[in-house]
Amino acid sequence: MTDAPASGRAATDLADRVAARRSYSRVTPATPSHEELLPLVAAAGRVADHSALHPWRVIELRGDARVRLGRAFVADAKVTGEAADKLAAKPLRSSLLLAIVSVRTKSEKVPGWEQDAVASGVAHILSLLLHDAGWGVIWRTGHQTRSKAVHAMHGLAKNERLLGWLYVGGVPEDSKEGHRKTIDPERFLSVLD
Repeated sequence: MTDAPASGRAATDLADRVAARRSYSRVTPATPSHEELLPLVAAAGRVADHSALHPWRVIELRGDARVRLGRAFVADAKVTGEAADKLAAKPLRSSLLLAIVSVRTKSEKVPGWEQDAVASGVAHILSLLLHDAGWGVIWRTGHQTRSKAVHAMHGLAKNERLLGWLYVGGVPEDSKEGHRKTIDPERFLSVLD
């Protein structure tokens, strides 16, 4: 017989920690090191993955890599002046960006959309793990994820798709509590008789 109450407490604790997750559009320059990221990426890699294809990878962007990403944004948008400066500064909002890449493998069992879903699952779990470790995180996407200049800057292969970036940094001291309302689970969970 299993110890149901103890496992129930663990599940409740995990649910409470996940429910506390929020996005931080502003973060401090502090970031986790490459070594601190490794166990989090390993844990995120436990996402459900049909046929164990591991159709994803994560790319760390720090320092000048973020500047080059800003230039790629501008090259794609073909803007100049103040608009170019504003666009080029977007990747500088955080000292660490984690690019989430779907790596599609030919498979008769696992279609491309499902491989993208695995990579997206890794991104979400990684964001939860980073939040739980005390880091501020926000998931950013946009049309730049399909830009040729941005793909080239990341060194993506033909079978790879950029899904977006996790912007990671320290949580500002003046940060306010999250304001997202809790969903009504009855609206989203149905029972099939």
